[in-house]
Amino acid sequence: MPENNVRVLWADDEIDLLKPHILFLQSKGYVVTAVPNGEDAVALVGQERFDVVLLDEMMPGLGGLGTLAAIKEIDPSLSVIMITKSEEERLMNEALGKRIADYLTKPVNPSQIWLALKRLTEGKRLVEGQFTRDYVQEFNRLQQARMGPLGIDDWVEMYIRMTHLERELFTVEDQGLKQTHLDTRKEMNADFCHWIDRAYREWCGGAERPLMSVDIVKKFVAPHMEKGKRVYLIVIDCMRLDQWYTIQPLLEPLFDIKTDCYLSILPTATPYSRNAIFAGLWPAEIAAKFPKYWQEASNDERSKNRFEKELLEEQVKRLKLNGPVKYSKVYHADEANNVRRELGSYSRLPLVALVFNFLDILAHGRSDSPILQELVPDEAAFRSLLFSWFSHSAIFDILKGIAAQDAVVVITTDHGAVMGKRAALIYGNRDTSTNLRYKYGVNLVTDEKLALIAKNPMDLNLPNDYLNKNYVFAKEDYYFVYPTHFHEYERQYRNSFQHGGISLEEMILPVATLVPRR
Repeated sequence: MPENNVRVLWADDEIDLLKPHILFLQSKGYVVTAVPNGEDAVALVGQERFDVVLLDEMMPGLGGLGTLAAIKEIDPSLSVIMITKSEEERLMNEALGKRIADYLTKPVNPSQIWLALKRLTEGKRLVEGQFTRDYVQEFNRLQQARMGPLGIDDWVEMYIRMTHLERELFTVEDQGLKQTHLDTRKEMNADFCHWIDRAYREWCGGAERPLMSVDIVKKFVAPHMEKGKRVYLIVIDCMRLDQWYTIQPLLEPLFDIKTDCYLSILPTATPYSRNAIFAGLWPAEIAAKFPKYWQEASNDERSKNRFEKELLEEQVKRLKLNGPVKYSKVYHADEANNVRRELGSYSRLPLVALVFNFLDILAHGRSDSPILQELVPDEAAFRSLLFSWFSHSAIFDILKGIAAQDAVVVITTDHGAVMGKRAALIYGNRDTSTNLRYKYGVNLVTDEKLALIAKNPMDLNLPNDYLNKNYVFAKEDYYFVYPTHFHEYERQYRNSFQHGGISLEEMILPVATLVPRR
């Protein structure tokens, strides 16, 4: 039975003939008020509270559409179910345009009315109940999968399943279920970090490895260019897998989309992972082959990726692909609008690379902005804000323009981000790098249970350009804090979005191939 005595107003000029329907609804627990015309219905809506209006479209006097308009003026949120003898499309379109909740065609039986009311008044509760049952089944399957030996394909599949579940889960109100999900993801992250700790060194040593940052252009861009197709390579800095799935539906009317996953190299930070994408080389290889392009020691974060165009051109040349390469990096709306205006001039270029930094700027800016912290308190809110931004962004307009061209789009990211929850002590000298999730310096010391420590950087294909250089990477949701003013910085950075370390969110990333539907 419906909860809280759902109040239904039914307006029909033949209301006396509908007495059996009304008795049926009352037997199901609905409180039904019946009126014979639209004028009475409008008057009652102005005087009393109703949950749903059942409205006959063909009534003398104030007709159904006129009654609907008058009701919406009084209470725009009131749900209205239109009932009519006419199947004329014009009437249906007009009624739907006036935001009716449902549309039924006479003759209707009591069960039809009941199901329509049930869907409107109890639909959310029923959906949540079914989702809870489905989630428990999926949760048990995930727990079972975690018990066996896991390879990279297993981790990717489990993370994708967890990502889809989480996006659905945060549309329901069950706080206990949400907490269970977050606890499960935390446990999975601990297991994943333990697995990466063992596997990553083996991959860097030449063992068979998954697709990683260094493979993006070779595996996803080059095959299209070799077939003579034009390609747009779009890198959205700091975009997680769940965030890609949030904006993907906006692009589906424009493109056929195939989403794959790859693993970011370590550190999961722009100077390393994005340079690796454009160079097709590991950081140690970039530093050795192109020392003038490797800016790890620079104090200017932007300058560390200043040579992405040159690195991409070198890779295109090495892969024997046709140039030239057009490259643009977008920090601000004005730069994005410039790209949008120039899009027509790109239509003959074989490869256009575009980098968008909005998400990374937002993630970093949130740490220093109380307003953004209030606006984006958690990951679900971040996804919501991303959807809103993307819906109205220049990048969306750019993609609409590309959809009209004969070109393939490859959209990816360089790394994700994790919400830092726990501080880990680290000891180092004044020359140690300042990042929260990874550091490099001389003789760094931290708890090995909380971090991967590379005492020999070359073991992880990282530059070993001075004596006793170490790298450390925070695991799970830890972030590094020095013992000096420990509690002050622990509080400052708790619940901030960070990257550079080892987690599912930072390392398992989307790379999507989009083909225009035209």
